[in-house]
Amino acid sequence: MSVTAAQLYRERRIGERQSGIRRPALVVVDFTYGFTDRDSALGCDAGEAVRETARLLDVARELELPRVFTRIQYTAADERVAAPFLEKMPALAQCRAGSRWAEIDERLAPRPDEPVLAKLFASGFFGTNLAAFLAGEGCDGVVVTGATTSGCVRATVVDALQHGYRAVVPERAVADRAAEPHAAALFDIEAKYGQVVTAAEAGRILRASERKAGE
Repeated sequence: MSVTAAQLYRERRIGERQSGIRRPALVVVDFTYGFTDRDSALGCDAGEAVRETARLLDVARELELPRVFTRIQYTAADERVAAPFLEKMPALAQCRAGSRWAEIDERLAPRPDEPVLAKLFASGFFGTNLAAFLAGEGCDGVVVTGATTSGCVRATVVDALQHGYRAVVPERAVADRAAEPHAAALFDIEAKYGQVVTAAEAGRILRASERKAGE
């Protein structure tokens, strides 16, 4: 009888539970129309994930926890910098600065005090001020939602770990174009980089968080 990947990982103590997060930020990764609109070449079936993210956003706003959005957008000059990425995924070039495809979905419309960080590559940390924002807010972890699970979400979770932050991913608040990479990315995140939880559990993590000193 063959050993499944899950059994093998359990036997080798891969995928253990991390410590709890005391003060999380909600990080909404690339829920722009380029990824939430099925008419886009990059589009996902993201309806449920957007709705679950909106619920978590309501909780974070109610508790005045840090919230931050990322989006991919390119100018002509940026396309030269990101050329290797665009060679792999030419459809990303439609996310032009100022275009509808680079706008955050109106169902999650950022408020004036919620940063929207532009990026050229997959990770929400690479080439942005996300790490500085989290440090300034006194965070020790992140709740990550968005698209795509196997691309920018996974890359952001990996970099969160590498910046010293624990990451939680609500499984129904992330979306991908196909079921197989979505499932594989969630398995990979749970095994090596963060915790995959229900949206309800993510809400409880937000509600149990500590306020920043002075708030």
